[in-house]
Amino acid sequence: MGRVTERRRVIRIRDGVATARPDTLVAEEPLEIRLNGKPLAITMRTPGDDFALAAGFLVSEGVLGSAEELANIVYCAGATEDGRNTYNVVDVRLAPGVPVPDITLERNVYTTSSCGLCGKASLDAVRTTARWPVTDGPSPLRLAPELLAELPGRLREAQRVFDRTGGLHAAALFSPEGELLDAREDVGRHNAVDKLVGRALQQGLLPLSGTVLVVSGRASFELAQKAVMAGIPVLAAVSAPSSLAVDLATETGMTLVGFLRGASMNVYAGEERIALG
Repeated sequence: MGRVTERRRVIRIRDGVATARPDTLVAEEPLEIRLNGKPLAITMRTPGDDFALAAGFLVSEGVLGSAEELANIVYCAGATEDGRNTYNVVDVRLAPGVPVPDITLERNVYTTSSCGLCGKASLDAVRTTARWPVTDGPSPLRLAPELLAELPGRLREAQRVFDRTGGLHAAALFSPEGELLDAREDVGRHNAVDKLVGRALQQGLLPLSGTVLVVSGRASFELAQKAVMAGIPVLAAVSAPSSLAVDLATETGMTLVGFLRGASMNVYAGEERIALG
């Protein structure tokens, strides 16, 4: 749709000299996610991969677990008074027989840090709704620190829109050998992860056992929760994790790596998957 970036006039000042020039910015627009026709959530996102974003969001909420449970996703026409399709509203239809969660409450999700739930309640919510255990796959997962150190650079190479704007977060899935499996960009790092997970659901790849999720920025509880709900055993971030993210990783058996910068990193949980010494 050509809406990933937009051009704006900017005054550039260098060495005291001001010049007017156009600048490329990352686009940010709201996306309303409806479930079987009823409003469920609104997120600010970079347009693109909207269907995968909606599907991944519902995986993280425990609503979807396989492609067979998803009937279809469509953009909603008539989202404005004049009936135009803004491509900012999607409706997710569940397959017959798939339980529909109670969405009569004002907000019936627990993923955001502002949800008002205490840490224990958040951990309990993930524990009771996760469909799969966090597992390595057919063979034990052992990652060399030298391999992990290379992954942020490979993620950076996949950030095509960041090269033009400098204003996007990114998330990528890697194989145990360091092969880039998929990468997504978005103005919100949680949306980038949802897009990855949603594409995996659409392709019938869940759970994502034996994979490594690398994210730009910090590792919040929300990102750790999304990784656990998708069955991802390793989450690595270039910045710091939150205390609740570490608690969740410890309880679920996920490996959590933070401050992954160059050859240095901190392993906060699941150190058994890191080939030390």
